[in-house]
Amino acid sequence: MQGRISTSTAKSARIAGVAALALATLIGSAMAGPAFAQSGEPRTVTVTVRVSDVESAEGQVYVGLCDRGFSEDRCLDGRFQPASPGTMRFTFENVPVGMYAVAAYHDINMDERMDSNFIGLPREPYGFSNDVGRRAPPNFSMARVPVTPQEATIDVRLARMGGN
Repeated sequence: MQGRISTSTAKSARIAGVAALALATLIGSAMAGPAFAQSGEPRTVTVTVRVSDVESAEGQVYVGLCDRGFSEDRCLDGRFQPASPGTMRFTFENVPVGMYAVAAYHDINMDERMDSNFIGLPREPYGFSNDVGRRAPPNFSMARVPVTPQEATIDVRLARMGGN
């Protein structure tokens, strides 16, 4: 996962992008009709992402819920929470039913970016849905999982590069 830019400009752009996406989704939902498909199933769900193997309470954990790729501009939503050892839960509300992948990392030094070494390998614990990206760069298609009204929980396990 490529490092995140931690400038106020990048933060403003991220917030503006999420706001624009939320507005477009709201307008699109209003134009599309009721929030339930004809079968009676909801078109949006609450997604829970469970991030396991958080090493410590140091820093924060980031989770990105991605629908078109792993770069930040291709993710539907992303957020930080203070780190808590063990398993953490992130909740994303009003997520359209569909296919998603999750990227997560433990931002130990709280610089709001995934630290990497001189050849680009992660220095902080990271993980992806379907546990992809352990031995090779993450493949978005292989990390995608269905989000449906019946299944809206995605598990991600954090690990260090070369670790288990």
